[in-house]
Amino acid sequence: MSTSSKQEMADLNYKPVHHNHADFIAKAKQREGFAEAYEGLELEYALADQMLKARSKAGLTQDAVAERMGTTKSAISRLESAGRHTPSLATLKKYASAVDCDLQVTLVPRKVP
Repeated sequence: MSTSSKQEMADLNYKPVHHNHADFIAKAKQREGFAEAYEGLELEYALADQMLKARSKAGLTQDAVAERMGTTKSAISRLESAGRHTPSLATLKKYASAVDCDLQVTLVPRKVP
């Protein structure tokens, strides 16, 4: 990254958008059919929530993440939208690196009733 682009990023007046996932879900569950549809996308929504929190913690805009990844803001927007796009592991690794994180994938054994 060039010195001028680092300075431009430092000069941004970034104000993260507050997102309370629990409140969002509680409100959405009031809509008919939401619970069933959400269950099918629960993992995707959890990933999107983590991505948004990581970007916010890093103090980055979608534009800044896009620049770090060598892509566009619209691509980052799609990536952060749960259920619309299934990113590859390579893309998730790039995103994690761009927001100063490591990507971890864990398989958890199912609980037997």
